[in-house]
Amino acid sequence: MSKIFSCEADPKIQAKVLPKFDPHFLPLGKFISWYQEQAEKNGQEIRIGLERENHLLSTWKTKILPWSEKNLSLTKVFIERLLKFLLWQKGAWKIYFQGPEPIYQYLKNLYSEEGERKFDVNLMSTVYEKPFEVVRVLPENFPEDKESQLLLGGHFEGCRLGFDLGASDFKVAAVKDGKLVFSQEIPWNPQEQSDPDYHYQHLQQGLKQAASHLPQVQAIGGSAAGIYINNQVRIASLFRAVPREIFDQKVKNLFLDLQKEWGVPLEVINDGEVTALAGYLSLNRTGVLGIAMGSSEAGGYLNAQGHLPGWLDELAFAPLDLNPEAAIDEWSGDRGVGAMYFSQQAVNKLALAAGFVFSEQERLAERLKRIQEQTEKGEDRAVQIFKDIGIYLGYAAQLYSIFYDYHILMILGRVTSGLAGELIKQEAERVLALEFPELKEKIEIHLADEKSRRVGQAVAAATLPEIKR
Repeated sequence: MSKIFSCEADPKIQAKVLPKFDPHFLPLGKFISWYQEQAEKNGQEIRIGLERENHLLSTWKTKILPWSEKNLSLTKVFIERLLKFLLWQKGAWKIYFQGPEPIYQYLKNLYSEEGERKFDVNLMSTVYEKPFEVVRVLPENFPEDKESQLLLGGHFEGCRLGFDLGASDFKVAAVKDGKLVFSQEIPWNPQEQSDPDYHYQHLQQGLKQAASHLPQVQAIGGSAAGIYINNQVRIASLFRAVPREIFDQKVKNLFLDLQKEWGVPLEVINDGEVTALAGYLSLNRTGVLGIAMGSSEAGGYLNAQGHLPGWLDELAFAPLDLNPEAAIDEWSGDRGVGAMYFSQQAVNKLALAAGFVFSEQERLAERLKRIQEQTEKGEDRAVQIFKDIGIYLGYAAQLYSIFYDYHILMILGRVTSGLAGELIKQEAERVLALEFPELKEKIEIHLADEKSRRVGQAVAAATLPEIKR
């Protein structure tokens, strides 16, 4: 991160409300808005294109500041953080760049196998099964937008099965014309199983049990943590014990094999996406951005038309803090990304800063539970930890509004349980009212209630496939 950013940064990009236990927090959204405002006056237009599976392509147009030594430093931070966010929002194996040669070379070097963003390069290459590349194109050759025409989600007609695969249990549901007729939670232990037949047989048994409550099965929809492209498993923690060669042979096409066996439309997506869909089903509102705060941050987006665009929405890796000393995410090696702000890791980070002491044996989930118990008792430091996460969320809501057209911000997950969730919501709303009053009128923050949880991931997943008539 550029050294131009510090706690003495331009007041226009500083937070008016600072987290008590993270006082050097520097919101990325305020910087992007400030930079774009400056560049709009007399800046140069640039465009970014992100190509993912099936030649799908998302484009982004903006302006950069006129050329100068001082502006170049600002522009490098702006363009790198912008591209990083877009990459984890949309997903891509190929980046098209229209703009100045020095900026292109800067991005090309960053996003290379030896560059600072090599984690992103390697992971995107794995997900899309193509070598990652950044190419410069002339305005006349810049590719056009091509978004998915698949209408995923919100299909209620017919007899459907839904499943949601968790780490300790999986849920199955039978749904007929939008009405739940059967649901079941089935314990399992997938992360320690090296034979994928274990996963396949357990899921098959669960689906057959649910199917026995329907006259026929016309479609199957499912959700699980991980990345799924064209119903293929690309990265998933549920299969972490499966050796790579067996993964490629048996796991990658597991859901395609399931579809062949059942002979009906089947769609599987990331559990974060189904979070947004469940929000829509419980609130009957579209334009939903779902944020699940658990072991990491999971994101999902349902557009104004009530469908899932099929983007990655891996907001755990999307940046939101420009503080050059922000906490480092161990997996990606980057600073200031979502996983360190909306998760058990965030609670741990703030708890240590607040002076809480933990034994090395205490896992993050146990630490979270302890802090939440202290919060319920009114312990000042514990209460402030969730207020601080609420401050993060208020600024993240503004950042996310730059990239997503949404009206409902639904928060859920273990971190939001009990009083903690109320504190997060209240503080986020306070930040919006103080810093971004126009957004306070546009965005409603919803804490997933019992109704949302009853609708459930499995039931929401059942509405994913379209039944062709």
